[in-house]
Parts: sequence; C-alpha cells; structure tokens
Amino acid sequence: MTRLLSSAPLPPHLPIAFPPRRPGFARRVGTRVIGVFSLLLLAICEPTLRAADVEAPRGYYRFPTLHGETIVFTSEGDLWRVGIGGGIAQRLTTHLGTESHSAISPDGLTIAFVGEYEGAREVYTMPLFGGLPTRRTFRGNNTRVVGWTPSGRILMATDAFSTLPNVQLVSLDPATGVEDVLPLAQASQGCYEAEGRTLYFTRLTKQSSSTKRYQGGWVENLWRFEGTNIEATPLTTSFLGTSRSPMWWQGRLFHISDRDGVMNLWSIKPDGSDPTQHTR
Repeated sequence: MTRLLSSAPLPPHLPIAFPPRRPGFARRVGTRVIGVFSLLLLAICEPTLRAADVEAPRGYYRFPTLHGETIVFTSEGDLWRVGIGGGIAQRLTTHLGTESHSAISPDGLTIAFVGEYEGAREVYTMPLFGGLPTRRTFRGNNTRVVGWTPSGRILMATDAFSTLPNVQLVSLDPATGVEDVLPLAQASQGCYEAEGRTLYFTRLTKQSSSTKRYQGGWVENLWRFEGTNIEATPLTTSFLGTSRSPMWWQGRLFHISDRDGVMNLWSIKPDGSDPTQHTR
C-alpha cells in the first residue's frame, strides 16, 4: 500500500492500459446532457410562456364618476380609483357586499356610494383616498346615489317618501343628516347647473326590458325644474325615444340618447334646443 501511494515511477514492465475510446462518445454524451437540460428548462418555463401569450383578462367596469383628474368606478363589486390617463387602479373597498353608484363631492374629497355592509342597500360616504365608510341612510329600502348638489349635499333617489310606486329625489346634508325631498312627484336621475338653481332630471326610472329604440310609456326623457316654478318644463318633446343620464358641463346638458338609433352621447342647450351628437 505504501509503495502504491508513493510518488516513485512504476516499473517499465507494468504498462498502464486504457480502454479503447469509442468514436464520437464525448459528443454523444454531451448532446444527451444538453437535450435533457433543454427539456427540463422547457417544462419549467412553458406555463410562463403560455401565460404571456394569453391576453390579460378584461374587467367589467360600471358606474364611473369623474372629478378633475380622478375617476372612481365599480368593478368586482368594489370601488376603485384611477387617473383619467389610465394606469394601475387602486382598490378602495374589499367588503363582500357590493359598492356601487359612486359620486365624488364638489370639493373632490369625499365619495358617496351605495353599500351593502349591513344587509340593506344604504348610502355611505368615505374619503376619496380611502378610509372607513360612514353610513348616511337608515331606511332599508331601495336608495341610490345620484350625485351631489353644488352646495355639497348628497343627491339621492328613493321611493321612501312617496305614497305611490314613484321614485323621488332627496338631498341630504352629510354634516347634519337633514334630508329634504325635492318638490317633484317623480324624479329618478338629476343634476344641477353650476350655480345650483336649476335641476335637470328624468321623471321615470330605466325601463327594465332594455328594448332598443323604445318609445313606450316608460320612456325616459329630460326635464328642467327651476325651483320657483310650479311646473317642470320638458326639454326633449321633439324626440319620442330615450334621453337619460343628465350631466351638466360648460353651459350644456350632456346626456345619453338613442336619437340616431343606438345609445350615444348628446348635448343640448338649457332650453332643450340644438341637439348635438358627440359619439357614434
């Protein structure tokens, strides 16, 4: 054992014999190793590659509200906030119930919305940049947020104060909780002009059949109520179809209408004249 481990050279009469080298042996072994490694790498990366080829899922976005550079909307039953330029949206709520019909206050600090935190659909408010919601209504019936008045009151639609199956508009002061029913027997959607003296509204709620080019008895149309007049004034009598979702902007009343056969964005002057189409 000592002699074999020593560094002395082996005797010349004991030649060292190596097995014969097969042609292409190293090349074939190397090729097999590379092949096995490639298959393993493909198995690991294939799910990622397959996921990259599939288009990202598109969301279902509803009930948008806009203030300045900020949009708040409902998706997956929660409220989200994003800039008007797009980008990554920030989730504002995570409750199992649905939050919907949001509206941003005139000062851009508060969101009013409908929540299901305690079973019934009630009106809540929360800071625009997130925080705990505050319950504003306690009536346990169908109440939804329509918007805000220029003075900072929440504008809501409810049938709680009607003796008939009608919806009325109610303004609520979030500081005091005082509610005022607008003197209209029927009012479902509405918005005020910038000074808050004139209300533009629809009398009836959306007819549930969603029939295209509907002109029946439940058709929605636009009205103007100046507060001091006894009667409201119809604005879209020249068109028998639907005109709804009033929005005041820069001296004109924008709304959704199917004047051209399908729902598009239109606007009219305060007296109902000059109907102008903005989308097609």
